[in-house]
Amino acid sequence: MLGADFIFAFDECTSPLNDYEYTKKALERTHKWAIRSLKAFGNPKNQAMFGIIQGGAYKDLRKESVEFISSLPFFGFGIGGSLGKSKEEMKEVLSWVIPDLVENKPRHLLGIGEIDDIFSAVEWGIDLMDCVVPTRWARHGTALTFSGRLNLENRKNLSDKSPIDSKCNCFVCKNYSRAYISHLVRSKEINGIILLTHHNLTWMFNLMKMIRQSIKTNSFLELKKKILRNY
Repeated sequence: MLGADFIFAFDECTSPLNDYEYTKKALERTHKWAIRSLKAFGNPKNQAMFGIIQGGAYKDLRKESVEFISSLPFFGFGIGGSLGKSKEEMKEVLSWVIPDLVENKPRHLLGIGEIDDIFSAVEWGIDLMDCVVPTRWARHGTALTFSGRLNLENRKNLSDKSPIDSKCNCFVCKNYSRAYISHLVRSKEINGIILLTHHNLTWMFNLMKMIRQSIKTNSFLELKKKILRNY
């Protein structure tokens, strides 16, 4: 009714603290809800629904979920729930899931947005991601830049008249200095968070644009090395 372009089926997002038995019951609920979600969704024009693959950090449950969700007429797939307790476990979970997904439907990794995780996810064949990283860092007075994270709460920025990131063309970098935004952040002015959020979101959009271009030009690994040396 709101007119969302992409909609996710109802699911139960499990925690790393959930044991196998609970995760299995949650998976059964998620699969039942997937069927009900599709039925309620119907077939509206210009809208699409993703099914969500659950199963926690348990290989057999992930495999079961991939098979079930893939059998339903979803537009694409979301990979959700607990992806393990470390970045290495996340990669392992993806190694169980990705190879069995059809290649002509988009894959969305839920709740992932740290810069190194983005590159890892893209390498594994993930198309879409969502995360609060740009806004979370803004709330903590931190800007994402191509030179790494910039802490605007740091006193030294109060005298820096340069933009947040000289390589960024966003509204904030064109019109405000590090000194001014640092003053706002240190003064607990809400506008400081707003300006940082605008910048961080634009920076993230630009990063994704660069990643797409690097895939087209077969230079993804070079871009990954260049960006991650500062993260």
